[in-house]
Amino acid sequence: MHKIVIIGPESTGKSTLSRQLAVHYGEPWVPEYAREYIEQLDRPYIYEDLEAIAKGQVKLEDEGAERAVDKLFCDTDLRVVKVWSEHRFNQTNPWIKQQIQTREYSLYLLTSIDIPWTEDPQREHADPAMRKYFMQVYENEMKASGVPWKKISGTEENRLKSAIEYIDKYLIEKV
Repeated sequence: MHKIVIIGPESTGKSTLSRQLAVHYGEPWVPEYAREYIEQLDRPYIYEDLEAIAKGQVKLEDEGAERAVDKLFCDTDLRVVKVWSEHRFNQTNPWIKQQIQTREYSLYLLTSIDIPWTEDPQREHADPAMRKYFMQVYENEMKASGVPWKKISGTEENRLKSAIEYIDKYLIEKV
């Protein structure tokens, strides 16, 4: 089974692309667990919450893998939790680091910051300089991952087309 992660900074269309790809391929997608978790908090999230978020993400991913026939689309993975943890708390939980090293993914689609920011109470960094900063952080994560990846940009239609072309090309090469 191919696990395909859609990753990138805030407000870059990850959820939209994840849903579209799942529909196109008729396969499941895993939403970002952090949204659900943070929405239920009656306080700002703290460092200790990140392990719970990571474990919830892993659980959703594992459940999605059971439903998948050939592909599972993941709206983020634990690298996102790592990026936020390091940015906000200057550290990452050892369990999260260990999971990043052991969980396997087929490829990543890195969504670009070339679409307009959409306001959302859970989003924190609308400033264009911060968007560029996080884009670079995610590019560095992808380069260090050792997993095939492609930067996805352009209009919603172009993003979907580019993602499908990359996924199909990757899967043909793997056969």
